[in-house]
Amino acid sequence: MLPTLLIVEDERATREGLRSALEDDFEVYTAAGSTEALAILKSEPIKVMLTDLRLGGDSGMDLLDAALALPEPPVAIMMTAYGSVDTAVEAMRRGAWHFVTKPLNLDEVEMLLKRALRNRNLEKENQQLTQQVKKSNKLDRLIGKSAAIARVGDLVQQVAATRATVLIEGESGTGKEVVAHTLHHLSGRPAAKMVIVHCAALSPQLLESELFGHEKGAFTGASQRRIGRFEQADGGTLFLDEIGEIDAATQVKLLRVLSERTLERVGSNAVLKVDVRVIAATNKNLKELVANGTFREDLYFRLNVVKIEMPPLRDRREDIVLLAGSFLQEFAKENERPVKPLSDAALDLLLAYSWPGNVRELRTAIEHGVVMCNDSVIEARHLPQFVNFPAPSASPATVSEKITLAAPTEFNLHELESNAIRKALSLARDNRTRTAELLGISRRTLQRKLKELGL
Repeated sequence: MLPTLLIVEDERATREGLRSALEDDFEVYTAAGSTEALAILKSEPIKVMLTDLRLGGDSGMDLLDAALALPEPPVAIMMTAYGSVDTAVEAMRRGAWHFVTKPLNLDEVEMLLKRALRNRNLEKENQQLTQQVKKSNKLDRLIGKSAAIARVGDLVQQVAATRATVLIEGESGTGKEVVAHTLHHLSGRPAAKMVIVHCAALSPQLLESELFGHEKGAFTGASQRRIGRFEQADGGTLFLDEIGEIDAATQVKLLRVLSERTLERVGSNAVLKVDVRVIAATNKNLKELVANGTFREDLYFRLNVVKIEMPPLRDRREDIVLLAGSFLQEFAKENERPVKPLSDAALDLLLAYSWPGNVRELRTAIEHGVVMCNDSVIEARHLPQFVNFPAPSASPATVSEKITLAAPTEFNLHELESNAIRKALSLARDNRTRTAELLGISRRTLQRKLKELGL
């Protein structure tokens, strides 16, 4: 398909001569004046415009300004028999790509047109690549190489730029808010606001006012009008966290906003239109809440246009090392410390632990390790106690995969010490160096205690 060219020239002979010379390489449109040219520019996808500076009673400069103000402006080249340096500078200042003088050299004109087109194509390719890089960077917060997190990333990219309502389900600490932020930044409205409401933190009356706003005097204490979160997020994104906690009355109002894109402030009958993209998240199973009669089925369907399920960290253990590395850099920078690696024993602990608090809990553990470590390497002893000595309920793992200090009925120090060493040996798979690190003692002390305890 040939690229499109618009020739604007009031002299018929010149106009037709240019058409004849250029129609082998371009799909040529012609116009004798500004009005005709603008009509063509608005109806056809013109790539390049070649226009005279003087068009009878019209000004080629005015046409240039109008053309470059269009949503998809053409590359503009000016031509005139009255060429001067000042005229050329003015045309270039207004956005013309180049300037030629009459009498025209057809070979020069053809070369300029092709260069202009090639330049525009390169600009567009560069813009597309820049956008792709930006999108890729926005996905960097979804850290991991597991198939589970890759599926989440694919879904985010698929739906981010749409207006579809998204429901994010997953255990606490799995990163639902990170996904919400990523959806917003990859949407068509990243410059607009993203407003966050934690539904479980507010009473039913406060939540209703928080979401929809209220008028002065709507209830006791309403001393002035309040703009709700939906209105604050107009043109942007509203993230409703812990959506499963909202009461029945608020569910009805929320359903109306999602269905009709309208709302009424508390204490008002005025109907307000809003343009808001809604993302909701919950650590509960909304389908089960619907079956129990505590959540409206019609609201569930409105929220569940696209569902993204966040996997628990125990189901994506291959991501633990990558996540830990990211958090190490984050907290080293935050605390103005050098980035220190994790020892093998510390990594073994992180990989063996079940992470009931998911990514949020891992983040806490790494921050603790960065703050507590004064050595060159973060050892197992620098990690928090819940990782070194997890409670039995913290993990579905077997006893051999955990270190527990379940005290016997009598507080026998010898037995407690023996029990701790046995379990440390089990976790370290009988590696004496790692066992010593887990217990926070030297290898020589460990060897001595093994002999004393008959282990």
